[in-house]
Amino acid sequence: MGAEHQSEYTLKVAGLTRQLPLRQVSPDLSIASFVMLGDTELVEKTAAALYDKLPKYNIDILVCPEAKAIPLAQELASLLKVNYVVVRKSVKGYMKNPLTEKTKSITTVEDQQLVLDGVDVEKIAGRNVCIVDDVVSTGGSLKSIETLLRRTDCKIVCKAAVLLEEAGYEDPDLVYLERLPVFK
Repeated sequence: MGAEHQSEYTLKVAGLTRQLPLRQVSPDLSIASFVMLGDTELVEKTAAALYDKLPKYNIDILVCPEAKAIPLAQELASLLKVNYVVVRKSVKGYMKNPLTEKTKSITTVEDQQLVLDGVDVEKIAGRNVCIVDDVVSTGGSLKSIETLLRRTDCKIVCKAAVLLEEAGYEDPDLVYLERLPVFK
């Protein structure tokens, strides 16, 4: 699908319509930029729609990456009546025995680091975890979070995202609401 003649993509998700600007992320690839931050209605509606797809899972706690997925995790945690943990992108001075994992994202030029505070490792120990993200693209970040979590004593029972970007990631266990095309 070519992006040379369009500057926006119309997304329909959870009964809402949003115009997403197209952003070039490499010389031959553009994506529709989906940002939930600050869009309360979008966060609430998509969390409710995901909640409807998750009842068969026995979820004790949510884990989400910093930062765009945080409002979604907060709303979904509220609906599920569970807490959530945020995987950070850098080690902070207050962290106790942090676990780290390298990752690469379609929207970032350089490798990133994912960090789970040791305090949060204790919170998820022995618990059934659902990983929550706003968009899954190549699956790089999601796989890195899974690798990080496998080093803890938790069980990943599901993965959920608002959108699955058509950038190569396929996993029948991923719960998502809509597909999002990429533009070459």
